[in-house]
Amino acid sequence: MKRSTDRILTTHAGSLPRPGDLLELIQAKATGRPYDPDALALRVKRAVAEIVRKQTELGVDVVDDGEMGKPGFIPYVNERLSGFEPDPEGRGSPWSGSREVRAFPEFYEWFSRAMPSPAVRSLHMVCTGPVVYKGHQHVQADIENLKTALAATGAPEAFIPAISPTSVEDWQRNAYYKTDEEYLFAIADAMREEYKAIVDAGFLVQIDDPHLATHYVSRPELSVDQVRRWAEVRVEALNHALRGLPRERIRWHTCYGINIGPRVHDLELKHFVDVMLKIRAGAYSFEAANPRHEHEWRVWETVKLPEGAVLIPGTITQSTVLVEHPELIAERIGRFARAVGRENIIAGADCGFATFAGSTEIHPSVVWAKFEALAEGARIATKELWGRN
Repeated sequence: MKRSTDRILTTHAGSLPRPGDLLELIQAKATGRPYDPDALALRVKRAVAEIVRKQTELGVDVVDDGEMGKPGFIPYVNERLSGFEPDPEGRGSPWSGSREVRAFPEFYEWFSRAMPSPAVRSLHMVCTGPVVYKGHQHVQADIENLKTALAATGAPEAFIPAISPTSVEDWQRNAYYKTDEEYLFAIADAMREEYKAIVDAGFLVQIDDPHLATHYVSRPELSVDQVRRWAEVRVEALNHALRGLPRERIRWHTCYGINIGPRVHDLELKHFVDVMLKIRAGAYSFEAANPRHEHEWRVWETVKLPEGAVLIPGTITQSTVLVEHPELIAERIGRFARAVGRENIIAGADCGFATFAGSTEIHPSVVWAKFEALAEGARIATKELWGRN
């Protein structure tokens, strides 16, 4: 994993807006409408090349495939894990009973009408048999598409996002395993094959683990202490999945979702930072660029990083369409650099900008403007921290 040894490096959280024609093919597949599989595969390959080139042109150092071939950062596993089938009971969103919706029902009712969710968000499955990884062909396609794109652009480093066992457990109802823990560890064993394939191919693997941070807001009946105990088991399961993989090839990301809302009930970093740092990762990516979490940089003045670890704090955010000023981004970078050392910081983003195919919260033109600001902010911070451009 590259470090900011002579300048501040930049990256982001993974998902990026899909082109319109690709989006139509992805949604056709996800919703059972007719589509041409060969046309989809070819368009994904081209889209990955386009998005890698876009990232490098905008000044992003550590790039990814934008999750171009995935219907969403969680439901992509529907075709990569056996043991699941469509849930006949359906599933209401756990968000509907969350602390946030209970506190601001009028806002979220209005928002759901103003910004309807993509159809792929509803593709929940139910576990009815042993969970086994069957996505080898799909992850290899991800790998080959990204390799081809990198060869054409010369980007210095790349990562591939993969969902955490915790988020799969939350998304897919269990009707087979005797206990939640047995189910969770079965998912961990299966997803390990994807994580290992990505690392073996020479890429960084980013574990997307938003539910570690959002479980508190979605489960209002639980106290902070109860959520911490719940999280300890999920960290144990993730470390089980990551066993034997080189720590320096693993990024871990958590966030509170693309939710553009009041967010007064987000779990504060100070309540789970010690738990998250038990994850065997070389880098930790988290929200730090929005009004609910920007102040939390101070946590790192007293928390000790694991040896050799890197922080990837959000310095731009998906929670507003305002484009951050580069000087503000540089200030954010500087705070973390002073807390943990400039070489231990990579400037990142709070969350993905299109976590589900068809997400419309942030227009692509705004995303690209944010990336330009990110790169310029990193250049300003580099000048301040190293005394040169």
